[in-house]
Amino acid sequence: MSQSKLHHEAERWLQTASEDLRAAQALRAAGLYAHACFIAQQCAEKAVKAMWYATGQEPWGHSIQKLVMQFPKHVFADLEIWTERAAALDKFYIPTRYPNGLPDLTPGESYFLRDADQAIEYASLFLDMSRRYVAQT
Repeated sequence: MSQSKLHHEAERWLQTASEDLRAAQALRAAGLYAHACFIAQQCAEKAVKAMWYATGQEPWGHSIQKLVMQFPKHVFADLEIWTERAAALDKFYIPTRYPNGLPDLTPGESYFLRDADQAIEYASLFLDMSRRYVAQT
């Protein structure tokens, strides 16, 4: 893929990540905290994948932590902090969506405002970093 096509693909992933962030904020405002957490996770995953596309590589997988740790260039100034944020978001990937993801309770009974706030905050940080990175490539 040419550099312009890779940049275009990265922009498409960024656009979708941005839409996910807005959706997560709307779900948080509606009191649907588990859903907000999952969509925030999706935002961050797509944002990091946009960075991968901008480097000329196709990302694989859904673990933000793995995508961050295996990123081909050193752009995460404090890798430990970014890895911790990624790991926190990864915890919202499965149990926020399925009633059997947690023992006895539904996701709607198990996630709260503070969870949604943290997920949205971390997703916003990943999206901001990705925007800056893609703009520089």
